[in-house]
Amino acid sequence: MSRIAELTSLLMPHLMLAPIGLPMLTAALLLTMKEEQQRLKLGLNILSTLLGLLVAVALLLWSHESGAPATMGVYLPGNWPAPFGIVLVLDRLSAMMLLLTGFVALCSIVFAGARWHRAGVHYHTLFQLQLMGLGGAFLTGDLFNLFVFFEILLAASYGLLLHGAGRTRVQAGLHYIAINLAASSLFLIGASMLYGITGTLNMADLAQAIPQVSAADRGLLHSAAAILATAFLIKAAVWPLNFWLVPAYSAATAPVGALFALMTKVGIYTLLRLWTLMFSSEAGPSSLFGSLWLIGGGMVTMAFGAIGMMASQRLTHLAGHAAVLSSGTLLAAAGFGQNALTAGLLYYLPSSTLAVSALFLLADLIDRWRNDGASLAPYELDDMAPFLTPELMPTTGLNLDEDEEVLVGRVIPAAAAFLGLSYMACTLVIAGLPPLSGFIGKFAMLTALVNPLGLGSSAGTQPGLPGWTLIALMIATGLLALLALTRSGIRHFWAAHDRPTPQLRVMEGLPIAILLGACVALTLQANGVMRFTEATANGLHAPGTYVRAVMTAAPIPSPTTTPTPERAESSATTKAAP
Repeated sequence: MSRIAELTSLLMPHLMLAPIGLPMLTAALLLTMKEEQQRLKLGLNILSTLLGLLVAVALLLWSHESGAPATMGVYLPGNWPAPFGIVLVLDRLSAMMLLLTGFVALCSIVFAGARWHRAGVHYHTLFQLQLMGLGGAFLTGDLFNLFVFFEILLAASYGLLLHGAGRTRVQAGLHYIAINLAASSLFLIGASMLYGITGTLNMADLAQAIPQVSAADRGLLHSAAAILATAFLIKAAVWPLNFWLVPAYSAATAPVGALFALMTKVGIYTLLRLWTLMFSSEAGPSSLFGSLWLIGGGMVTMAFGAIGMMASQRLTHLAGHAAVLSSGTLLAAAGFGQNALTAGLLYYLPSSTLAVSALFLLADLIDRWRNDGASLAPYELDDMAPFLTPELMPTTGLNLDEDEEVLVGRVIPAAAAFLGLSYMACTLVIAGLPPLSGFIGKFAMLTALVNPLGLGSSAGTQPGLPGWTLIALMIATGLLALLALTRSGIRHFWAAHDRPTPQLRVMEGLPIAILLGACVALTLQANGVMRFTEATANGLHAPGTYVRAVMTAAPIPSPTTTPTPERAESSATTKAAP
């Protein structure tokens, strides 16, 4: 670890360009290659994604190595000081999101390498452009470039959504691009209004300017912030602006759906970053503006996601609503603005993302096993139950012994056992049941709500009506998610007969095992991870360090040259000439 930290320190701050520059260069290289070179494209894509993951690990270790309250990395690509030039900023939160992105992306592309990457053209190029947009969104320090990277995300994700073609994907893609273009328009309107009021789009400079806004302009400031937040809330899948998510995510191919599980987290990250900077406790009259809207919107989104899971029949729809439930939980918890609660939600964020991504991949394998490769089961087309005839009589072919009794103790194939155990693990994490990381994340948030000042320090302190409501919703939605996932598991694993043994490739099973193994690792290393998230939350809610690091970053001076004797003589001659 120390050697990695030393090497990273030598490469900083230029290493911060790698999450953006590496996928951009890889995408350009892949674009020049012919579509017949699919194996070579796949290899380059996996190699580039793996290198990006290693860079994210190095950046995370560097951001947390010193043990300081906040370790900041600031890079000026144009060598112009803030707020006039482009600035990239690395802290614990952005490093964590980069690591999560690289991890999910690597598992997604390995899974796609089994079959899905050949279903269309330019898959690998679009995949790398998607990673470029994600990396840029997590590192940028100004709103203008945030908009640029959001548009790269939109263009790449639209192409990935259409990968594989088909009427369903085209229809969902049109809805997806329409709502995201509307969100982009709101983004531009909100950013323009903020620039007109404050004169800057740099996030750190905005944090300094907002407390100085006059009382006459404060209403306009809040309106601009609300319009801007609406654009991010659309991407974060808040109700009622999330009607596009489940159809789009369920229509996409499995590896694309797994990668899209990160898309809602981009909205969560942006809201958390901008809200803690612009409307922190140091923002004067605008302190904690919009907190009740975040709490209320998050709670309604939680209820919508849980009810949607109960109403879902297809696994992909179930995974989409699980992503909505996770997003609502994070939004509601973020709105309280408490350090301990923010630390808990930052622990819950990667856990839920990993589980939902794994569920998207599992859904593809289970549906293929269940339907012999078809995207829809026969009963889903003609509204019949999967295990009963129209006369509500059990189907023939049950596994019976000589006495016509149901045979107990049938050997379970290894592939079916793997799918079942993986599904159980996803259920435990999404529902928040012990012993996996989903339970630890929810328990940390519940503990922070009941004890806002920390264990042993909150005697007589009550969470209030919003706090008790969130506690009840977290428990209720977890129960509904458990019921929905259990019902779906029974229908897919226990209630179906006369099915062949599932065919499972290593490239399809390994990514799922790695994603769920990461949830197990988060559980085993819960103490260290929670210390990291606590330090991250403390840095978010005390933005002074972020602001000072960005605003005091000095450009590198231009190199000076010593004049040669010939140049000195020529200069003297010129000056002496009449």
